Amino acid sequence: MGLDNPLHIAFLVVILLLVFGAKRLPEIGRSLGSGMREFKSSVTGEDSHQTLPPAQQPQQHQQEPPPVTAAPPVPTSAAAPPAPAPVEHQQS
Repeated sequence: MGLDNPLHIAFLVVILLLVFGAKRLPEIGRSLGSGMREFKSSVTGEDSHQTLPPAQQPQQHQQEPPPVTAAPPVPTSAAAPPAPAPVEHQQS
């Protein structure tokens, strides 16, 4: 009960023509195809946008990031203001 029957595929094409129209279907197909190609290239790690062979590409020098230094610990008394003293109410 899948798309193995040609009648099901024809029915699906007719529904798509009614919903999107004949002018929009080629645009949708092109965008879907380019999206699938981009996804495949990102998954496989291939880069099809290289214009120069690897020997002629400009060399990128990798610089080491500056070392990360830890900040000095903050004393707990300086971190929070002192709490106010509790106020006792006198009964009269």
